[in-house]
Amino acid sequence: MANPEKIEACSALPLGQCRRGFKGKLVSVSPVATQGGFDAEELERRLLELGFIEGASVQILHEGPFGRDPIAVRVNDTTVALRRHEAMAILAE
Repeated sequence: MANPEKIEACSALPLGQCRRGFKGKLVSVSPVATQGGFDAEELERRLLELGFIEGASVQILHEGPFGRDPIAVRVNDTTVALRRHEAMAILAE
């Protein structure tokens, strides 16, 4: 029999892969080194300051017209714009 915690962990996916209309709950922020942007620690700090904390509700409101970048994300009651590669550091279910 499968462990329920493992099943739940498998259902989390990077916010950068989600499409417009996605609604979910933030599971974690786990950045890796990004190209041409902030280092992993700086990106994590900035996302946390914007309200991307465990348990927060997230919704993708809008996608840019070219390459679906940037995206407008509502986190709790705040709307922010993120690049897709930054949103890849945010896991949601």
